[in-house]
Amino acid sequence: MKILVLGGTAWLSREVASTFIGRGHEVTCVARGSSVPDGARLVNADRDAEDALRPVLGERWDAVVDVARQPGHVRRAVRDLEDAASSYVFVSTVNVYASHHDVGADEEAPLLEPLAADSFTDPELYGSAKVACEHAVLDSFGADRSLIARAGLIGGPGDHTHRTTYWPWRFAHPARKNTVLVPDAPELPTAVIDVRDLAEWLVRSAERRFTGVFNATGPVVSFDEQLAAAREAADSTAEAVRAPEQWLRDHDVVEWAGARSLPLWLADRSWYGFSSRSNSRASAAGLALRPLVQTLRDGLAAQMDAASGDLTSGLTDDEERALLDELTHS
Repeated sequence: MKILVLGGTAWLSREVASTFIGRGHEVTCVARGSSVPDGARLVNADRDAEDALRPVLGERWDAVVDVARQPGHVRRAVRDLEDAASSYVFVSTVNVYASHHDVGADEEAPLLEPLAADSFTDPELYGSAKVACEHAVLDSFGADRSLIARAGLIGGPGDHTHRTTYWPWRFAHPARKNTVLVPDAPELPTAVIDVRDLAEWLVRSAERRFTGVFNATGPVVSFDEQLAAAREAADSTAEAVRAPEQWLRDHDVVEWAGARSLPLWLADRSWYGFSSRSNSRASAAGLALRPLVQTLRDGLAAQMDAASGDLTSGLTDDEERALLDELTHS
């Protein structure tokens, strides 16, 4: 197959390009970056430009794979490639859903309103922007030539957000001897899909010309099970020290991601459906998932030597020690 990857230099899109190449396909990557997998052709382009795809418009493509988040990028791409590509695979997100209250909701759940603008900078608009991207793909390629993969939280080697690697890293590097601070949220649903599993499924779906809308999410496990897998991945004997959720909020600990956070933690029960979407449709279409502990172990191996200050999500060693000291002496 002749494949056009819009991207190919960064995490998921690079894994997709590499997987296509490994399966014997001809791959061209359109990106601003400079490094693509061995065997891929790189076409440098800035998708902010109106004619960004002009260098590849004279060719015929069996499939296009796009991971863009800016609606303008997708609107221009589908406009230019509608007659040049047989199918369009778009990686969307579970953030497109209007509510995250219901555990186990499927692809028929209501969506946010699509973003009218071509671009956005406010992270709160991410879901609406992806809805707009989905609409653009379906409007141009139709349901019979498009696949929409609504990805959940992606993990594994290369997770630059450190949302999925923080916990195995912290169990491997306790800030205070043999203890790790965790939120007291044992039943919080979590789900991580390995970047390699997602890429493999996207590639095989393109090969088989699968169409439709799918939640491409990892296995749903409780927060306690997530922590147990992280501890096993780190081969750690450290024990979790639970902090009440309100206590953490009162001490300015951030939920989900970012500086001074406890990654994956969500205190608001109305968000418990976010990481517990049904992936049964994707599973029936061949999505195969490796054990969570393997994803966490491999992600940890890729950043084992990082210092706490190098992580973009989680607590630094100093923050962890200070919080543990206050919690255990209060």
